[in-house]
Amino acid sequence: MGRPVVAIVGRPNVGKSTLFNRLIGQRHAIVEDTPGITRDRLYGTFDWRGRDYVVIDTGGIVPDADDPLVRQARAQAELAMDEADIILFLTDAREGLSPLDEQIAELLRKSPKPVILVANKAESEQRQFSAAEFYALGLGEVHPMSATHGTGVADILDVIHQSLPACDWEEEPGDEAVRVAIVGRPNVGKSSLLNAILGQERVIVSPTPGTTRDAVDTTFERGNVKYVLVDTAGIRRTGKVQGTIEYYTMLRAHRAIDRCDVALLVVDASEGVVDGDARVGGLTQDAGKGCVIVVNKWDQVKGVQMHKYAQDVKAALPFLDYAPIAFCSALTGRGVDAVLDTAATVAQNHALRIPTGELNRTIAEAVDAHPYSQKGRELKIYYATMVKVKPPTIVLFVNNPQLVHFSYERYLLNSLRSAFGFVGTPIRLHFRRREDQDGANGR
Repeated sequence: MGRPVVAIVGRPNVGKSTLFNRLIGQRHAIVEDTPGITRDRLYGTFDWRGRDYVVIDTGGIVPDADDPLVRQARAQAELAMDEADIILFLTDAREGLSPLDEQIAELLRKSPKPVILVANKAESEQRQFSAAEFYALGLGEVHPMSATHGTGVADILDVIHQSLPACDWEEEPGDEAVRVAIVGRPNVGKSSLLNAILGQERVIVSPTPGTTRDAVDTTFERGNVKYVLVDTAGIRRTGKVQGTIEYYTMLRAHRAIDRCDVALLVVDASEGVVDGDARVGGLTQDAGKGCVIVVNKWDQVKGVQMHKYAQDVKAALPFLDYAPIAFCSALTGRGVDAVLDTAATVAQNHALRIPTGELNRTIAEAVDAHPYSQKGRELKIYYATMVKVKPPTIVLFVNNPQLVHFSYERYLLNSLRSAFGFVGTPIRLHFRRREDQDGANGR
């Protein structure tokens, strides 16, 4: 369960970002820049031979640097290595072996993670031959590659693929538990909420090792519902990391969201929604996970009506307008039961499958009520089918997908929510062309 994580490390200007961009291709970067460092910190996703991976682009490592920003970049790279399941150590075949490479290799030899040594910028046969000097680093086989031209990249990916047994990443069969991740920016009360939940529930298995090396899952039952809180070790550990807390939090949030059904996005009621909340919330949206917005520390808010506060939260997080809001105080325990009940409801909606007949009737009624045309061309929706759940994903066969304006897609989404609920879950709509009865071109 979850995706293996690959960290790209090395000294500055060896081509780490070039390789990162080649791996993710046209896919969207998941985490944007973190302030206060010398360059953007990104991680994204790619797939190879049927397996999905998370890849982290780290900053250049300069082990003995005095510059605080460079030291912070090194700390971030070390955190990424700690999170990774496999490490790509990039060197520069054009410049050859450097003292910095040797210092970084010394750090990597202490790591229990698999390390793949890559000699980048090896575009010519001569550079591929000269890359043999990197064997002196004592990290095993040297893999020549050119991230710019793509030469040797497939071979590197095959080495990664072969280094991670497939069984470690397969879904657990027959697991019907609601998998919940508690996520949010630092100091909003994630650990307090975790303790409040576990303090009043019967813990069945605690801790259970997760699929990543240091993740810990906690399983318990409430009523007739089985819950799994994923990566509780990450929730407890976040506070001890100094200087790179935002980066570490986003990395942890991504890993936890990747493995959950429902994310509890915790915000601090005394501070309101801020940019950090939106960034973490964006991860849940991008990953297609169910979401409950948990307004914690509600006991600290005076003179504000709950419904008015909820309106402000919705206005600040418009892309999560489908997410229910649960108010609680992890300190007093008030509202914690409702948080779990809401998570269970969202999980049901996240896995909700609509029969094809009902789905098409709803779509037809929506189109009849508000037909759509663009520049005199009418959009025709022939039929729809739900192709998957978690999240609900619907394919609509139409005469021309280019006629679908985002506002009409929004209208169809709202019609589906009105008919079927889909509380707390994103819905994916995909429009495909189908040849119509009048002979329109199709594919």
